[in-house]
Amino acid sequence: MTAPLRILSITTLFPDAARPNFGLFVEKSLRALAAQPDIDLTVVAPVGLPPFPLALHPRYRALRSLPGAETWQGLAVRRPRFTLIPRYGARFNPAAVARAVLGAVRDRTFDVIDAQFFYPDGPAAMRVAAALGLPFSVKARGADISHFGHASATRAQLLGAAAKAAGLLAVSEAMRRDMAAIGIDPAKVAVHYTGIDTARFHPGDRAAARAALGIDDAPAILSVGALIPRKRQALVIEALPALPGAHYWIAGAGAEESRYRALARQQGVEARVHFMGPVAHADLPMLYRAADIVVMPSASEGLANAWVEALACGTPIVISDAGGAAELVTSPAAGRIVPRTPGAIAEAVQDILAAPPSPTDVAASLDGRFDWNRNGRELADHLRRCAGD
Repeated sequence: MTAPLRILSITTLFPDAARPNFGLFVEKSLRALAAQPDIDLTVVAPVGLPPFPLALHPRYRALRSLPGAETWQGLAVRRPRFTLIPRYGARFNPAAVARAVLGAVRDRTFDVIDAQFFYPDGPAAMRVAAALGLPFSVKARGADISHFGHASATRAQLLGAAAKAAGLLAVSEAMRRDMAAIGIDPAKVAVHYTGIDTARFHPGDRAAARAALGIDDAPAILSVGALIPRKRQALVIEALPALPGAHYWIAGAGAEESRYRALARQQGVEARVHFMGPVAHADLPMLYRAADIVVMPSASEGLANAWVEALACGTPIVISDAGGAAELVTSPAAGRIVPRTPGAIAEAVQDILAAPPSPTDVAASLDGRFDWNRNGRELADHLRRCAGD
C-alpha cells in the first residue's frame, strides 16, 4: 500500500464565511488535489488582521470571528491570525505568515509544502520549509508577479523563494515568460492551467437567462471582476458611445465605482451602464449566458478565470493581450484580442455582434485543457516530484 503524500498548502487567497468568493479558484484546485489517490492535504489559510485598535474597524469584524480551524467544502482548513500592516507592511507579511503557519501545524508532519500564490505565500513557505526541513513549491497567478515581482519592497523575497523552491507553477505559458523576465529560472516552471466545472459552466438558453435577470433584447456586454484600475472597465464605458443601443453590465465591486459612474455620466451613457455589485459565483453561469460578449481589457492578468468561465458558457470574449490571452483566444469563435483603446474595443464588439458565433463553437474552443480533475492530478504529480517520490 502506498503511503499518502502529506501536503501542507499555504494560501492567503482562500474563501471563508466572510468572503465566500475570495480565492474560490484556489479552493477548487485544492479540492481537486484532495480528491486524487493517496493525498493527505492540510490547508492553512492565514487571516491578516491589523494591530489594535485598527482591528476593531467594522471591515475586520467578520474576519475576527472566523474559526481557527474548520472543515470547508470537505477540506481540513486552519485559519491562524497574523498581524497585517495595511498599505505599508508588504515586506513584513511573509515572516508574519510563516510564524502563524508554524504555530498552526505543530501537531502535524508533512512531506512537501505547496504555496498557492507567489507573495506573500511563497517567501512564507520558504521560511516554513526551512524550519521543517521540507521541499516546497510555489504557484504564480498574475498580480503576484506583475506587482510584487517588480516592487522594490517585495522583489528580493519573491526571487529568493523562487530560487530555493523545489519546483514552480504558472497559470499560463505567458506567465512563465513573465517570471523568466524578472529573473526566475523558466526551467523550474511548469504550466498549470485552471479548471472549469462544465456541469455548471456550459452553454444554455440565452433568452431564458436574459429573462431571469431582467435583461431586455438590447445587445449586452459584460465585465466580471473587481472595479480596480488594472481591470480597465473605464475603456469599455468610453467605447459605449460608438456602440449605440448596447448595454454594459458590470459584475463586481471596488474603489473605482464612483469614478466609473461619473465617467458614464460624462460620456452620456449613464442609462446604459449597470453596476451589479458582487455576484455570487453560483449565479455567474446564468450571467455569462445572458451576455452577448464578455469584455475585459485588463492591463495585466495571469489567465483570468472569468475568461475561461465565459467561453465555457458559450459567450465570446474581447480581451487585451494580457497574460495567457493568446492561449485562450485561438479562433474567431472564441473572440478577439484587441489593443486597450475604446475604438478597438468597439470595433471588436461590433464585429462579433454582426456575426455571432454559436455557443457550442465558443465552448469547444477550450478543447479540454481546462478541467478540474486534470488540474488536481497535475498538481499531485508536481508535488510528488518536489517531494522526491
